[in-house]
Amino acid sequence: MRSLLQRLGEAIAAYLVRPRPDLRPPAVVGERAWQAELRPCDVLLVDGSSKISAGIKYLTQSTWSHSALYVGDAGGSTVDGEPAVLLEADMRDGVCAVPLSKYALYNVRICRPAELAPDDVERVLRFAVESIGQQYDLRNVIDLARWLLPEPPVPARFRRRLMALGSGEPTRAICSTLIARCFQSVGYPILPSVTEEHPDGPRFRPRHHSFVTPRDFDLSPYFDVVKPSLSGTFDYRSFPWHEDARPEAASLPLARRAADPR
Repeated sequence: MRSLLQRLGEAIAAYLVRPRPDLRPPAVVGERAWQAELRPCDVLLVDGSSKISAGIKYLTQSTWSHSALYVGDAGGSTVDGEPAVLLEADMRDGVCAVPLSKYALYNVRICRPAELAPDDVERVLRFAVESIGQQYDLRNVIDLARWLLPEPPVPARFRRRLMALGSGEPTRAICSTLIARCFQSVGYPILPSVTEEHPDGPRFRPRHHSFVTPRDFDLSPYFDVVKPSLSGTFDYRSFPWHEDARPEAASLPLARRAADPR
């Protein structure tokens, strides 16, 4: 029989990951555009809409509440035959591979590790794929309960530490923890801290993976931000505005009022 804590944990997890359609932002860039740009080991940041997403956004003061690693063919396929090319850590499902379509309607950002050697790409992917099936221990109710308040009254200097509270095991509630472990397995920096100055330059210490958040990949100077809409030839003069929603049309009444102060 499942323990009381296990059942309570499952109930809290189901509540936290429940989507909030009223808060889902419209996707600015279509799925096809960013699908064509993704490469193995790219990190996909997601502007989520679940209740736990609200807590992560508040604690990290960031737009990005979720992250997934693009693993390509290494992820296999879903039960419906759709390629499962993204690896993520989910509170209820644990570490699993999911299709791109899961985030087709969300705002996303692609962060790409710069100059990652081909053999290290393979090592990162291998580490990630071997993690599939790991489960988050839903009996750690304290780990889960901290997300019930979308804006917990925590001083700013303690917010990052709150992300790692719990049983002491690497938390899989925060997807970025797993991805951080993947890159740290090959010694790739994400957002390290300076420990000392040195004549040849500063010396760094890696941040523990349990403190890595989705926004760290966006802030990292070692990850390129890939914007699909700018990857080809971009000409703002031929931007496909709707006929009655062109910027100059929207600003026309203001211009008329400026010309006619009456």
